[in-house]
Amino acid sequence: MSFKSIIQDMKGEFGSISRKGFGLRSRSLKLVEDESMSIVDALKQSCWANMPPELLRDVLMRIEASECTWPPRKNVVSCAGVCRNWREIMKEIVKNPELSGKLTFPISLKQPGSRGSLIQCYIKRNQSAQTYHLYLSLNQASNDDGKFLLAAKKCRRATCTDYIISLNPEDVSKGSSTYIGKLRSNFLGTKFTIYDAQPSNGGVLATKCRSFRPGSMKRVSPRVPVGNYLVSHISYELNVLGSRGPRRMQCVMNAIPASAMEPGGVAPTQTEFLVNKTDSFSSLPFFRSKSARMGMDSCESSLHSETMLLMLKNKAPRWHEQLQCWCLNFNGRVTVASVKNFQLVACSGEENGEDVIVQFGKVGKDAFTMDYQYPISAFQAFAICLSSFDTKIACE
Repeated sequence: MSFKSIIQDMKGEFGSISRKGFGLRSRSLKLVEDESMSIVDALKQSCWANMPPELLRDVLMRIEASECTWPPRKNVVSCAGVCRNWREIMKEIVKNPELSGKLTFPISLKQPGSRGSLIQCYIKRNQSAQTYHLYLSLNQASNDDGKFLLAAKKCRRATCTDYIISLNPEDVSKGSSTYIGKLRSNFLGTKFTIYDAQPSNGGVLATKCRSFRPGSMKRVSPRVPVGNYLVSHISYELNVLGSRGPRRMQCVMNAIPASAMEPGGVAPTQTEFLVNKTDSFSSLPFFRSKSARMGMDSCESSLHSETMLLMLKNKAPRWHEQLQCWCLNFNGRVTVASVKNFQLVACSGEENGEDVIVQFGKVGKDAFTMDYQYPISAFQAFAICLSSFDTKIACE
């Protein structure tokens, strides 16, 4: 039997087990468990159970290489959920988004984006339900049936507003097993804080730097509630022109050092969802690794040293005399003028970088594009973009 026929047979078997796929698309955790068990039971009775390791690795490598985009890439996730042996092989084969530019497993949403190119996504807003859904773009159209990534729900409180972020659009609450973080604003909508529900390799550092000295961008010791790991501070400056002028914003990325933007720099990368935080992730065994706690321990040793943090600032728009409006070059990704539109670049002292790290813009009444790249993750970019939706009493 040829490699091609083996791969086709394996894909066909996965397809007969689950036509809807297995991965990031929303579904109950019970359904995920049932599908995972059905795949395991079916494969134990098939010819794949006793495949030689060398042949198995070769087949899985070919599947990963051939299924580059969604929805076909669901076969890669299915392979990782079969058993421990398959999971370990797939973890070695599948590269993180920084190296591959692909979002495969849910943990990919917490890892830095690709270097040198923007990962294109879009956000759909439901104003009546006050929810926001993030999708991976499968083509250039912003209203296509993209790959669901994250969901957020706006929760107004007496003195602030929270945006709860979840992996499951049907259960967006802080008590949910799929809750991964939140964005919190002050009463005026000018200051925002991004919190992560779980520590990444940089999450421990983030926990230790809830507050920062303006202008210094250096870590200071704070008090942080359990489960709230600081990711970023976002601030919007007063706009003297009101709604007629562009907003000015800056983001201090407390979990990312400024050195990440230098040649050879490294951004903190989360490798797993901690099982002791959410029992549900135990049903997705391909997330587990032994490296996370080792990474957390290594972070502890650097807490005593002051580290410059990455700062992002919005790229200043230019006034267009003929159009009589402020303009930015979004390379066709944004089609509707809006005060919410922005591009963020890295800032070092008085100089701003040229490469766009995050860009966000309107393309329809409730449709927006969101593109991001290294060193920002999809979760971080999504939370930053959510801050643009919030009403800013003092700025407009």
